[in-house]
Amino acid sequence: MSLFDLKTLNSALDELQEERGISRESVVDALATALAAAYRREYGKRGQIIRASFNPETGDMEFRQAKIVVDETLVRKEDEEPKEDDHRSRFNPEQHIMIEDARRIKKDAQLDEEISFPLEAREDFGRIAAQAAKQVIMQKVREAERASIIEEYGEREGEIVTGHVQRFERGNLYVDLGRATAILPYDEQIPGERYRQGERVRALLLRVDEGVRGTFIRLSRSHPRFLVKLFETEVPEMASGVVEVKGIVREPGSRAKIAVFSHDDHVDPVGALVGQRGVRVAVVTSELGGEKIDVVEWSEKPAEFVQEALKPAQVLSIELLEDENRAIVQVAEDQQSLAIGRGGQNVRLAARLTGWKIDIRSAGGTEIASTDGEKVSEKETAETESEKVSENEQKEPEEKTEEKQEKPIEKEKSTE
Repeated sequence: MSLFDLKTLNSALDELQEERGISRESVVDALATALAAAYRREYGKRGQIIRASFNPETGDMEFRQAKIVVDETLVRKEDEEPKEDDHRSRFNPEQHIMIEDARRIKKDAQLDEEISFPLEAREDFGRIAAQAAKQVIMQKVREAERASIIEEYGEREGEIVTGHVQRFERGNLYVDLGRATAILPYDEQIPGERYRQGERVRALLLRVDEGVRGTFIRLSRSHPRFLVKLFETEVPEMASGVVEVKGIVREPGSRAKIAVFSHDDHVDPVGALVGQRGVRVAVVTSELGGEKIDVVEWSEKPAEFVQEALKPAQVLSIELLEDENRAIVQVAEDQQSLAIGRGGQNVRLAARLTGWKIDIRSAGGTEIASTDGEKVSEKETAETESEKVSENEQKEPEEKTEEKQEKPIEKEKSTE
């Protein structure tokens, strides 16, 4: 007598095979395993090994208890105390069968072989079996969806994906990609950006993680590769490989520097990224919420590369100390603020991009800033400022004294 609605069950098996790509055999095997576990939980004894077989065409089920063939070298007697170096397990009559007893049932029985015995069918097992079947099918569907997500999105790692904001949770942003939900963690967001529920968002598919709770798709908008991929969508020369990105550094939401090189002498790499009247770089800047982007030309000559990396500042001269991996850069007084940047940002990004420690010096030789790429120490001392203040203070009294001397003269003239 069948315990299942066979028509519904076979329809589900066919649907799983056709739409999800899950074979009938794998589902039937999983169902048999679930039925055996349910039978052991409801009617079995501790340590029993229960096997089940299920025929989806007839609905017939058969349960058997399996015992492993052992001898004295593999197990010890139930009342025997274990010794120090004794790695044998304790004999369990529900799980083991001695080899001499096994050979009375099967003449050629061997050690570690399974000998099975039929178990009686239970009339009240139908409800339990139906629940087990439902759980197995649902689990197989989840496994198939997980495998499908890993297969689809795993191949798209490092590419830009588009989705819609689903919800916010503890600073993290959950994005609906259609077939799956991705997470844009707080530390992968661009500082200062705000999103509304349902709003469209583009991000870099950083990686696909498979965990105990499911599959997690991690996104990023602050990763340097996101900037590269945005340029690839706007610059055909990059997509074709003519223009190559040699280096990129970002302080997300604030400023970025990207070094490019052209494999074709007739193609200007900087012009290709900037575009006519700056259209291409403007599109990327807009996507990044106004992040400033400096496009510089890469050079295999360190001095030229450092000079390019410090743009928009104009450099007077560069001295390389190769032993210290340090570049001493001299700039004019009106270029000092451009070379250093707000909060030392320009020279800091230039140092990270080139890999050289950079010292900025004025035209007079005074060192005004130094960076190793991580922090900037501005060395324009307060002495210069105090000298300027003292000079102004000296000039003011002199001017006032002159004014006082002029006024009496005017009075004398009026008297006369």
